Amino acid sequence: MKKPKIPDQRNLDIQVWVGDGLVPREKACVSVFDSVVQGGDAVWEGLRVYRGRIGALDAHLARLLASAKAMAFAQIPDREWVIEAIFATLEANGMTDGAHIRLTLTRGAKVTSGMNPHFNQSGPTLIVLAEWKPPVYPEPLNLITSAIRRNGPQFVDSKIHHNNLINNILAAIQANVAGVDAALMLDDSGFVSETNDTNVFMVRNDALFTPTADSCLPGITRALVLEIARHEDIPCTEKNLSLTDFYTANEVFTTGTMGELTAVRQIDGRTIGESAPGPFTRKLQKLHGQWILRDATPLPFA
Repeated sequence: MKKPKIPDQRNLDIQVWVGDGLVPREKACVSVFDSVVQGGDAVWEGLRVYRGRIGALDAHLARLLASAKAMAFAQIPDREWVIEAIFATLEANGMTDGAHIRLTLTRGAKVTSGMNPHFNQSGPTLIVLAEWKPPVYPEPLNLITSAIRRNGPQFVDSKIHHNNLINNILAAIQANVAGVDAALMLDDSGFVSETNDTNVFMVRNDALFTPTADSCLPGITRALVLEIARHEDIPCTEKNLSLTDFYTANEVFTTGTMGELTAVRQIDGRTIGESAPGPFTRKLQKLHGQWILRDATPLPFA
């Protein structure tokens, strides 16, 4: 078997928080009875560490715990305990900048295999996976439109940040087969929702537009961009947008904690704008870099 290639060799020796404490990477695992194994039954967040601070920590934790409540988790852990686990993980790995955290809360281990939460009697399992990881997307991006539709609230509400990501994974497979960076997903009515892993914005005539959050995750980076736009007096509208709107936009960019703001060059073979990051995208990237630090949570050990 071919040996896997680790993107950053420093991540070979990381410590991972699983359950009640830290373990080395090679021992970081959950029970085969855990709900995340049994049915993808978990909620999660992505956080990024900047210059001794965690960006938007309060917003991410609020969404994590709200998602757990919406999923009817029992014995949801205290917010302060989760923060202590995050700080302990970062300190153990010496991470104060250039790191990304995958924070997962599963429904926990079951007493026997099966789908029913009645089998969950031990409370949730917390996983804090911190890695050395810069923004992950190449710029500018090439996208295709996926045949896989994004879930709307009539199925699994996208406002629940859950681990059951098979729709997104199938869309990502289509992007991989097409040899592009990501897939644009539509809602049940055919309007643009988001990509398989980010929210999307477009620019036309010096105004900003983004799909309504009916069938997409109302992302935290998305919300920050909307706030920045209001502060900078940039007209910004949330509305149903078609593929034609995006094909003919002056600029398109994606937003997310993992990749921050990333310009899009092409969608389904249509060149966007000048086929390079435009002035609005560049301006908002710079402002995001400033604003994300504004209310960031300092690390107590940094």
